[in-house]
Amino acid sequence: MPGAQVSDDAAVGAGTTVWELAQVREGAVVGTECVIGRGAYVGAGVRTGARCKVQNHALLYEPAELADGVFVGPAVVLTNDRAPRAVDPDGTLKRAGDWHAVGVTVDEGASLGARAVCVAPVRIGRWAMVAAGAVVTSDVPDFALVVGVPARRIGWVGRAGVRLRAVPDRPGVWECPTTGERYEERAADSAEGAVGAAVTLRESGPAGCSAG
Repeated sequence: MPGAQVSDDAAVGAGTTVWELAQVREGAVVGTECVIGRGAYVGAGVRTGARCKVQNHALLYEPAELADGVFVGPAVVLTNDRAPRAVDPDGTLKRAGDWHAVGVTVDEGASLGARAVCVAPVRIGRWAMVAAGAVVTSDVPDFALVVGVPARRIGWVGRAGVRLRAVPDRPGVWECPTTGERYEERAADSAEGAVGAAVTLRESGPAGCSAG
């Protein structure tokens, strides 16, 4: 849209809209059918998948990576420096080459609520949901619902974004009240991480199906 700043060295996919005052930096890759909201910032080399929504004034600092179908709420911040300083210990102003950027990775279908902050390096799992205002400092498992400062898991959500309910007499099995899909808890491996628990969730089928 008029007033957007999109670098000639950025790649923007077909069907994507970049609204006014948004900035897409050099080397960034924005997928197809995305929406980059007013005043949003997509840093140099940041990559998004297809059909992502980056709402107004969200800040995606490099080297963040978003998979397909990610929702980034208004004023969300994905940081890139675990120990930020403007100057070195001797008082010299830091330059771009004086520190090593680390990124936030957001997996397929995950949602980050308004004003959430993800402190890199962290990974947000598939279809997870980060509540508005949360501060994420540890990896979030697939389908987890996390809230607070620092963020902690308080439940699970399904693909529809609705909080799952426990299936009676089926420990560790959860059901979406909207779609009927079922999910099963399992131990998280070291690559998945967790916030507040060493478990993650996997899809196991529609209502009535075995969770095994």
